[in-house]
Amino acid sequence: MIPWLDPRQLWFPDPSQALADPPGLLAAGGDLSPERLLKAYSMGVFPWFQLGQPILWWSPDPRAVMRPQDLKIRRSLRKILRNRNFTVSFDADFANVVNACAQPRTYSAETWITTEMANAYQVLHELGHAHSLEVWQEGKLVGGLYGIALGQVFFGESMFSLQRDASKIALCALAYHLEQAGFALLDCQMRSAHLDSMGSRSIPRSEFLDLLDLHVEAPEAGKKWRSLETDLRSLAAWEPGVGGNPKLL
Repeated sequence: MIPWLDPRQLWFPDPSQALADPPGLLAAGGDLSPERLLKAYSMGVFPWFQLGQPILWWSPDPRAVMRPQDLKIRRSLRKILRNRNFTVSFDADFANVVNACAQPRTYSAETWITTEMANAYQVLHELGHAHSLEVWQEGKLVGGLYGIALGQVFFGESMFSLQRDASKIALCALAYHLEQAGFALLDCQMRSAHLDSMGSRSIPRSEFLDLLDLHVEAPEAGKKWRSLETDLRSLAAWEPGVGGNPKLL
């Protein structure tokens, strides 16, 4: 049995109380106010529910994470970065990135990014906590991702790709940006073969929460989000971790 959150009270149960079945379900109810969302992420908790369901809060065990310097850039991706006509931007079209992420996928007609969720993250974006990365080809938005920046942690929420390799370019550009801006950790939430191939790993929830204790309240790396630009040729030559901060994690 999970607790029902009162919108008038800003709290969450300890993530260690999350259910094993369904894996990681911690609580239901509450609201999607900026204060509650920021508190949730700082505790390693995130909302995930579909239309017609109550707000559901999760803290899975294990947790998929990536250090920016651990990104794997294969030779084929470097060739794409050198030769394809793609460009990357940051926070240039947040609303449309979220809308694209909300579209039905080939494997499911359902979406967890409801209008309520999209509006909540738009507010966080306007407050400077939620950010997007856009991948463009010939002036068209063909890929991207968005998430929440707290301290030195970026909590990835969702990504989309309308062109082959656009999601790889987005993740590569994100990791490059995070390393340059001083982020320690990218939270990928749930494991996937795609993320594993790019360098993510699964760690126990307890280890993930320890990392949050170290980095969520650290100096705000996210303030540099708009100050860096990424050229794809620079990405093609980038060696993750070389010249970075070996003390991260």
